[in-house]
Amino acid sequence: MIRVVLVDDQMLVRSGIRGLLELTPDIRVVAEAADGAEAVAVIAQAGADILLLDVRMPHCSGIELLQRQQGRLPPTILLTTFDDDEALFDGMRAGAKGFLLKDISLERLAAGIRSVAAGETLFRPALTERARASYESANSASPRAADAPMRERLTSRETEILALMAAGFNNGEIAAALGPTEGTIKNHVSSILAKLNVRDRVRAVLRGLELGYI
Repeated sequence: MIRVVLVDDQMLVRSGIRGLLELTPDIRVVAEAADGAEAVAVIAQAGADILLLDVRMPHCSGIELLQRQQGRLPPTILLTTFDDDEALFDGMRAGAKGFLLKDISLERLAAGIRSVAAGETLFRPALTERARASYESANSASPRAADAPMRERLTSRETEILALMAAGFNNGEIAAALGPTEGTIKNHVSSILAKLNVRDRVRAVLRGLELGYI
């Protein structure tokens, strides 16, 4: 059973999400909070596997909670009612593992929770593409891949895999799309992390955006 803590300032939203997840056989909301400040104590007591966290709340927003509690929260999926590129980047930098709109179907929400619980990241391709364009526009003076002081450049295959990572695909899905075995994809991902000098997939995506690989 995947244990979820749900943090949202709107009671009706919490009730709706909780009711939907009760329809799944393997996911349950075990605790709730109305803002980030209240969530700290709730999370500590609940022993959750996943945190569903509203981006914008009074007193302490989801982004602020992530920034203040980096490394001390369960794997976190940010929820929002609208597309917000700035929140996407702030959340990724603060350690969020996923970013979803609240209007998605139960099937996609449940699949996202299962994916993040299994150690994957979850960033919708459309959001990632908009964020990439926004990031490049805001950082037009940043060095592109051709000018980046890296010991080794990413290969064309590694660049392709990094783009799929940014779209939220896990290693198995990337292997199915590109043809190699999942073990080969894992080796490529390890190489990407080493070359970009980052420790996880989210930071690899951010670094790849900064350097212009994706």
